Amino acid sequence: MGAAFLASWPWENLGMFKYALYGPLVGRAVASRAWERGSADHWLFLLLALFALRALTYQLWSSYSNMLFLTRRRRIVRDGVDFEQIDKEWDWDNFLILHILIASAAFYAVPSLRRLPGWEARGLIVAAILHVALTEPLYYLAHRAFHRGRLFARYHALHHSSRVPTPFTAGFATPLEHLVLGALAALPLAGACAAGAGSAGLAFVYVLGFDFLRAMGSCNVELFPAGIFRAAPLLRYLLYTPTYHTIHHTGKRSNFCLFMPLFDRLGGTLNAASWELQEKNRAGMDEVPDFVFLAHVVDVMQSMHVPFVMRSFASTPFAVRAFLLPCWPISLLFMFMVWAWSKTFVICYYHLRGKLHQTWAVPRYGFHYFLPFAKDGINDQIELAILRADKMGIKVVSLAALNKNEALNGGGTLFVNKHPDLRVRVVHGNTLTAAVILNEIPKGTTEVFMTGATSKLGRAIALYLCQKKIRVMMMTLSTERFQKIQKEAAPEHQQYLVQVTKFRSATQCKTWIVGKWLSPREQRWAPPGTHFHQFVVPPIMEFRRDCTYGKLAAMRLPKDARGLGSCEFSLERGVVHACHAGGVVHFLEGYTHHEVGAIDVDRIDVVWEAALKHGIRPA
Repeated sequence: MGAAFLASWPWENLGMFKYALYGPLVGRAVASRAWERGSADHWLFLLLALFALRALTYQLWSSYSNMLFLTRRRRIVRDGVDFEQIDKEWDWDNFLILHILIASAAFYAVPSLRRLPGWEARGLIVAAILHVALTEPLYYLAHRAFHRGRLFARYHALHHSSRVPTPFTAGFATPLEHLVLGALAALPLAGACAAGAGSAGLAFVYVLGFDFLRAMGSCNVELFPAGIFRAAPLLRYLLYTPTYHTIHHTGKRSNFCLFMPLFDRLGGTLNAASWELQEKNRAGMDEVPDFVFLAHVVDVMQSMHVPFVMRSFASTPFAVRAFLLPCWPISLLFMFMVWAWSKTFVICYYHLRGKLHQTWAVPRYGFHYFLPFAKDGINDQIELAILRADKMGIKVVSLAALNKNEALNGGGTLFVNKHPDLRVRVVHGNTLTAAVILNEIPKGTTEVFMTGATSKLGRAIALYLCQKKIRVMMMTLSTERFQKIQKEAAPEHQQYLVQVTKFRSATQCKTWIVGKWLSPREQRWAPPGTHFHQFVVPPIMEFRRDCTYGKLAAMRLPKDARGLGSCEFSLERGVVHACHAGGVVHFLEGYTHHEVGAIDVDRIDVVWEAALKHGIRPA
């Protein structure tokens, strides 16, 4: 059996090219200078502005909904929005294209609409009366009809397939449903125009108010203080709440109204627990995570790669996109604001085997870590986050990238030594990072060349490889640091560690382990066919076409991780940096020690096997 009539969008296969459907309207507006009040097409400018504001309304509500540092206590459905739901709702704005095409057709069909005054106060009264008398009851009846039999199966089930309500869920429906909704929303405006009280201002106020309330109802965050409804009980029947609508979205058997619960009361479909649940959700609940990954911002562009800025963008691996450029000045201002006033805050979360895992962000950018005067402030932020986690009862805090920099805090040693009674385990995760790199090296390799060889990771990799009787050419100018590492190896293995000071020493070695930035000129010393394994941040430029480049050490989370909806920097969906995964392993295994400072080489294989046991796989 084919798809039901008006159950799919005609432009659903166009992808981003669907926005070309706005082209004729935009072209006409530009050609006629529609933004000028004297233009005959000024109505077209207002129409395009209205629909831009409609899209912005949903986007702002989505941003607010994802600001976990403000909303996490009052979230109604506690699960995260996963990649599957994000992909389903990707084209949530299809209905705006439909509505603007219908609206522009109406303006052409009824020329008098093009000459509406800017504002007419009577129109607001007429529209309010018609909304209550027509739009609300007709929507209630239509909504109940869409919950019956074939109408639900062929149309409305799509909307309810989104498990967690979001502002974009409000737009996620079939063309037939949006035709009905659009017609009902147009009734008050048409009535006001017929009464001679229509105006452009009324269209803006009513339509944006309509969208505001729809997005609010699906935001999954309870907003209204319970005291409002206790002080004015009748208000319960005049305005719904996010909790009220969420009860409908998850249960499907009650609370069918548009915005006014009065019609559920009259129709006998009002859920009796609505107000009790509303009070409970408004009071909020602190959900303590078991594991926290303490990240930091990379740069101004990457700061926009978070769900509360653009959910869809955050759900894909980070890359600089053209649409980010206009937002750069705002992001730069945001950087200065968080630098001056912010403390560590929650970015995203997921659940793994019934336990809550969160990512917190230290409000510092990559370049801050290289400013000598910023060092103490960064450590204070990290320390406060660890103490907060300890007070909350969190089990493990894993430090990301620069937050565990050896020169900054000794790989976390500073905090453990300063607070010896910490109950939370502090983990740098570098043991698993080393394991990932080592397990990428092909079997049968007899020789490697390594830069960053005397770093924390470089030391561990070198000592591990020499135990396997693999010759390690350690690129370093410091004989003292080289000899210190060499002496840690067993006497029979020390011969496999060789200090080199020039890149020409590696012209015959095809396995390079890069822990320090390599310029294109330095990469030229590698022979054709070389593979560059990397633990340098940021990754080196892929300059050589006759060589291959490994990605940063990363692991794929287990398949039973729920609520994953954002990518970790440039990594693929479901993949996290090895230091993140190392913290997860530390928690799942119930290790009681801190993993800070130097890497215990003897534990590299232990941690690797533990990761595989828990379903954490190489990316």
